[in-house]
Amino acid sequence: MLRIDGLTRRFGETVAVDDVGFQVPRGAMTGFVGANGAGKTTTMRMIMGVLQPTAGRVLWNGQEATVADRRAFGYMPEERGLYPKQPVLDQLIYLGRLQGRSAADARAAATDLLDRFGLGGRLTDKLEALSLGNQQRVQIAAAVIGGPDLLILDEPFSGLDPVAVDSMVDLLREHTTRGVPVLFSSHQLDLVERLCDSLVVLSSGRVVAEGTVEDLRRRGRVLHRLVVGGDAGWIRDMPGVHVVDVDGPTALLDISDSAGTDVVLREAMARGSVRELAEVVPTLSDIYREVTV
Repeated sequence: MLRIDGLTRRFGETVAVDDVGFQVPRGAMTGFVGANGAGKTTTMRMIMGVLQPTAGRVLWNGQEATVADRRAFGYMPEERGLYPKQPVLDQLIYLGRLQGRSAADARAAATDLLDRFGLGGRLTDKLEALSLGNQQRVQIAAAVIGGPDLLILDEPFSGLDPVAVDSMVDLLREHTTRGVPVLFSSHQLDLVERLCDSLVVLSSGRVVAEGTVEDLRRRGRVLHRLVVGGDAGWIRDMPGVHVVDVDGPTALLDISDSAGTDVVLREAMARGSVRELAEVVPTLSDIYREVTV
């Protein structure tokens, strides 16, 4: 398990990361979100040992992470770091061998990964000859070529088409299934909501929200949508119900408790047919805007 404890990084007078703490359990996919400049990349660099923290610790399986531990971490940086003038297969083999694979194992793993990303026919092409999306695919392959114990991915879905996103998702789930913790940053909140077991929201270098997506959504204001057979204007006269909006047969309501919901339902049924009475839970985007303002 990866645990971050009080991680802080200063650049002169600027505090880029301020007492950040969270954990990524075995086999869990954790989304790391925040605006540009929130401190996500700096935090990831400290986890990988690229930057030294001003304060705090990075713990791996309960012990402070060592250089040897980090050799088994897969990392995809925000600034892509592959060699543009080298053939893609050759450099993946090279990276695999740096991480302890034999030449044959590295070749087999690299070929398989490139095939999965639709690049089986481009093995000898130089990286610079590929489109930006295909270069992104190769970068992802580089992050996992060593069979990592932990994956740290900075904007892995950026520039990928929907087919490549699906392939990437399948690849990540294979790793979490075998117990690998995965931490990735993304501005694509719909993907984060769909994929992640938990979420960490960073704003101005501090953690402002953390938990499962469902828990975070439930922390916001849960409204109710009522749809009746006729006009719903009568709901405005009900005590204890705050009417957010009424449009013909549809009303959006803020009901304080479950008993109030029962009262609304009985009144609506007494007045005619009820087509719907359902919770309207905030989206992840709603929660994100709320906690980062």
